[in-house]
Amino acid sequence: MIEYQQLPSSGDLNASKNRLRYCAQQGLLRHAIAAQFNGHGDGFQELVQAHLSLGKHCQDTGLILSINAHIWGSIFPLILYGSDQQKQNWLPGLLSGDIVGGHAITEPQAGSDVNAIETHAIKNDSGFILNGHKRFITNTPIADVLLIYAKLEGKLSAFLIKQEDVGANFSDQPSVTGCASATMGDVILQDCFIPLDRQLGKTGAGGMMIQNALELERAFIFAGIIGIMQWQLQQVIQHSRQRRVNEQHLGANQAISHKIAEMQCRLDTCLLWVNECARLKDTGKRISLASAQTKLIASEAFLQSSLDAVQIMGATGLLEESKMTGLVQDAMASRLFSGSSEIQKNIIAALIGTGAGYKSRLQK
Repeated sequence: MIEYQQLPSSGDLNASKNRLRYCAQQGLLRHAIAAQFNGHGDGFQELVQAHLSLGKHCQDTGLILSINAHIWGSIFPLILYGSDQQKQNWLPGLLSGDIVGGHAITEPQAGSDVNAIETHAIKNDSGFILNGHKRFITNTPIADVLLIYAKLEGKLSAFLIKQEDVGANFSDQPSVTGCASATMGDVILQDCFIPLDRQLGKTGAGGMMIQNALELERAFIFAGIIGIMQWQLQQVIQHSRQRRVNEQHLGANQAISHKIAEMQCRLDTCLLWVNECARLKDTGKRISLASAQTKLIASEAFLQSSLDAVQIMGATGLLEESKMTGLVQDAMASRLFSGSSEIQKNIIAALIGTGAGYKSRLQK
């Protein structure tokens, strides 16, 4: 069990890095990872429980976003696609938190459309030269390494870029609201040279790697957020019991009690979906459809419950120390990160045999 009261305070970039490193030191990043890679050797059900506990105790959506970018954006791609030497070089530091990672997909003109990615790599005898611009990349300012997706010979591929590489600029701009403690920014590559051993996976495997990483991220980022929703509901229930209106506690008002009941139903529904994703992964099954459904349902539920929490708590919910209005901003961001709600609907429609992507999927 992580001693959450010892979690470093948030504030600046160093604090953000220290918070992620602290969670890593407590073993949070080692769930669902085989013992041969120095993981706990457990499953995704244990990962869900650990992340639920984190969210419930820290209520920091930004930290949860940062941790998930690190896990699904760098650790799991290395496990799934890395060579033995790459795993040996990178995994120990990523699992211990001594190295902070993530992945860079989005570009100013290429959000969810990976086919529109313009960042490109050119291969020579000694390595690769990369040029391009990535935007809204979680962990960028604090990352030691990012898995950057770029086109090599016209094929989407993946490369490990260090912050210290010549020609690589990991910035902390532009600044965004929502999930504020998750550092975010642009990556600008200008004739950035890396050696040959920094390509991850085969040339042209980038699309498959992105799909796999985002499926995992969509499914399990909400484990921590559901923990926040559990805390949120507890605060609302406590407030409704203590607040008196016309000599009755607030919860006696049917309009209020119905909102609280709906918050409970949303919470339980989200938990069922995340646990279903864990069950599927632990039994070796695909989660393409389930992860998109989880992301859609959970992000919309988080936003509605956050709005309801502020409404129930009234002016008290507007106080900064209540965290409720901050969670509304975080919930709005949750509808966008890892693919917007509209993108999840497109994926679901295509996977069940309808929608714009159905024919293209049949042709693959």
